[in-house]
Amino acid sequence: MSMKLACGVGFSLALLLCIIQLAIAKAPIAKPNCTDLCGDIEIPFPFGMDNKDCYLNEWFEIKCNQSGAFLNKINMELLNISVRGRANVKSPIMSSNCLGMETDHLLPLNLIGSPFFISDYNIFTAVACDTRALMIDNPLQRLGCESKCLLRKDVDWREKLSKIVNGSSGNYWITEDYCDGIDCCQITIPSSLQVFNPSFQAIDVNRGTGGCKLAFLAGLYDGESWTKNDSNMQFPMVLDWMVKMNRTESHNWMVDSGLWNGRYSEIMYCYYSSGSAFINQGIFRCRCGGGYEGSPYIGCTDIDECKDSKHSRCKGITKCVNISGSYKCVADAKWIVLLCLGGVIGVLLIGFGAWRLNKLIKKRRSIELKKHFFKRNGGLLLQQQITSSNGSVQKTKIFTSKELEKATDRFNQNRILGQGGQGTVYKGMLDDGRIVAVKMSKLVDEENLQEFINEVVILSQINHRNVVRLLGCCLETEVPLLVYEFIPNGSLFEYLHDPNVETSLPWEMRVRIAGEIAGALAYLHSAASIPVYHRDIKSTNILLDEKHRAKVSDFGTSRSIAIDQTHLTTHVHGTFGYLDPEYFQSSQFTDKSDVYSFGVVLVELLSGKKPICSSSSQETMSLATYFIFLMEENRLFDIVDVRIMEDCHKEEIAAVANLALRCLNLNGKKRPAMVEVAIELERIRASPNTELNVQRNTEDAEEVAEVIMLVMDDVPTSVTNGDLNSVEEPLIASTT
Repeated sequence: MSMKLACGVGFSLALLLCIIQLAIAKAPIAKPNCTDLCGDIEIPFPFGMDNKDCYLNEWFEIKCNQSGAFLNKINMELLNISVRGRANVKSPIMSSNCLGMETDHLLPLNLIGSPFFISDYNIFTAVACDTRALMIDNPLQRLGCESKCLLRKDVDWREKLSKIVNGSSGNYWITEDYCDGIDCCQITIPSSLQVFNPSFQAIDVNRGTGGCKLAFLAGLYDGESWTKNDSNMQFPMVLDWMVKMNRTESHNWMVDSGLWNGRYSEIMYCYYSSGSAFINQGIFRCRCGGGYEGSPYIGCTDIDECKDSKHSRCKGITKCVNISGSYKCVADAKWIVLLCLGGVIGVLLIGFGAWRLNKLIKKRRSIELKKHFFKRNGGLLLQQQITSSNGSVQKTKIFTSKELEKATDRFNQNRILGQGGQGTVYKGMLDDGRIVAVKMSKLVDEENLQEFINEVVILSQINHRNVVRLLGCCLETEVPLLVYEFIPNGSLFEYLHDPNVETSLPWEMRVRIAGEIAGALAYLHSAASIPVYHRDIKSTNILLDEKHRAKVSDFGTSRSIAIDQTHLTTHVHGTFGYLDPEYFQSSQFTDKSDVYSFGVVLVELLSGKKPICSSSSQETMSLATYFIFLMEENRLFDIVDVRIMEDCHKEEIAAVANLALRCLNLNGKKRPAMVEVAIELERIRASPNTELNVQRNTEDAEEVAEVIMLVMDDVPTSVTNGDLNSVEEPLIASTT
């Protein structure tokens, strides 16, 4: 017995706690110290009862007694009230000549001046025979429907109502799917009506308006039941209600009530019946925003969505966390730890495997790609040349891409020495400490691989003190890489034309540089195993070493083209101001084209002017044209560089100028060969017109003399071209 009592007490306490919890969690709908229930009907503010402070004004006063709750001002019984602006009230039936009805005539419903409106949720229904039922009948508006009869007999109103009205336990609401215009009719009504004054008219005036007639407004009702009484039957009617205040009153009321707090639009919002903006006219209603509940007229309360046990807000490993006006799903800490541990281990294993696999794949791809590039860039042909040369091309070194990447710090932008039409040049240092210039050339045309490899082999064998030496190449990259010796002291162009270079080249040094350039070109044209034409002789391609000795550079060996059976030229279009005019007519480059370009360089050394200059009349023209014009006018010294006038001999200047004029002859056949130019320059340097004769560099003269002797004696040599197999050919090719 005691056990049963204990269980009963425990259950009662648990139930009481649940009720208390629900009461605490429920959002307030009435003002403090005001009753919010009349029987089972909730009374939210602005409605209230008993105390004037509990309701907004007299229109919202509720009278509560044993019969129910009543809107005191309009004397209508309440069924329920919604804070969203709707209320259900009992609406009596308007009847005429209906047996059993207590009242045949009712006073019209007039809500004008009140904050209540007949909602368009209601349906106007009339039960009659051959009758026009009018809900509104005035000069401005007429609203109603017509009901006809198939049989000429009075309508049994009880039977008809039982068919068009559904209900159980005293709950009634009107239906729209039965009344079809026979014995009854229905219409929807417009919104915002405030008057209900139904009347009846006979469709056939000869039959009169006799018989039972009913008319009423009814809508969906979702409240509790009320007692059914056939003699005084009533239906639920929906009223819309709003707060009626002018602009100033409504604003002051909201401020005084604490409803205006800076988050108004987030928590609640108000609007007027016309749909205009807030506080624009005199009648408005308010609603709580999404995620809030309660009466917006006393303040909305946040809804704790996470306490809704009917709906699982968050799925999986997340949990619900309530926030103002909403909720969010956050990961549960314990699941995070477990998932992180498993994820980290899994990621490490997968990452390590992927890294190893990726490394192997990249290595394999790199090897295959290097093989592909090596083959495409002519590596197999070069190896064949080396193999078939019996050691005669041992100077041609094939570098690996790894060596040159290390030498140039992976081709760092800070290592760039210069960029041009033939490629980009980087400064690098090999493992043995040698400083080199690495040229990243253009792509090699596969149709001319043979010529390219031949030229690489030939130029790598050129070993002349005044020619930048080609040390080797790398063919396993996307574009061929050519490795040259590094010349540290800049170009002739900088010394002649750059105002930032303080050191000026004296006349003696200029003549020596000219002789060194001529000697190098004579060697290339005549003393190499096969004639090589530079095609881009200019002052920027003449480099100076630490002793200011000239070095001819930039042969453009990224691609080469044989224009006949004996001569090999590099595929360089040249530079405007240096190009042979005959080249534009014949499109064929000869050794005399290099002579013309050298003649422009000679004029640069004489004048210190750029290849494109301005004449005395400020007219822009090529330096060669301007020089020829002055020579014809016998005005040579108008163009001579003032920086060399004090330490030169006019006879030497005149001799060099005449030699330059011969090199610039428009008829290529009348130009001297480079060997002749070299001899003439050495003769000028050795002339007795200067006291510095004994201090001349005899080493240069001896080298030019050796070249001259080779030309005259046709001495054979073992240096050969790979295309000529192993047959010995003269070091200097005979000119035709």
